[in-house]
Amino acid sequence: MFTGSTKLPPTKTPQPERLDEVEELYDAYCIQRRLRDGASKMVAAFNSATGSREARESLSEANKGYRECTEHMCSLENELESQMGEFHVKMKGLAGFARLCAGDQYEVLMRYGRQRWRLRGRVEVSNKQIWDSEEYIFLPLVTELLSIKVTELKSLANHVVVGSVSCEMLDLFCPLPQTLAVDINDLGTVKLNLEVTWRY
Repeated sequence: MFTGSTKLPPTKTPQPERLDEVEELYDAYCIQRRLRDGASKMVAAFNSATGSREARESLSEANKGYRECTEHMCSLENELESQMGEFHVKMKGLAGFARLCAGDQYEVLMRYGRQRWRLRGRVEVSNKQIWDSEEYIFLPLVTELLSIKVTELKSLANHVVVGSVSCEMLDLFCPLPQTLAVDINDLGTVKLNLEVTWRY
């Protein structure tokens, strides 16, 4: 999905004790998720069982365990996300092999959980690209993917979706700024170039 490289010099290097704390929180989150998955399977099993009194009591206990695991996961997720810093994303432009022409206008929409970054740009005669917004900060989320959609704006009512893609953000937790080329369409003829820096 991503092709990228890192740039020097590095930004602040994460402190080992902070990384240990984040890893410990993540391990606790994974354990809680496995417990919740087990409770979910128990609920499904007791739902399919006969309607005896013991089965109803067991179903009630399994539902209670599922709720407790979910609540604990939510608190761990909030604590973990507060420790994960932020992604600074810079727009470097679109790249397309004989696809981008002078005068073309594009809209790029990035969604990451409830966070949204919508930017519009156009290709100049000199192949330079002008964008209305160049940088955005995303707060890292534990369970979400980054969704990117690129649309060519032809006229007021005529828009053509160039492509859309969803990306895992796990590889972006790196102390060095990374230059990424994201394939927007299936053939890879249109790429979105971004620079991502993780700061905490």
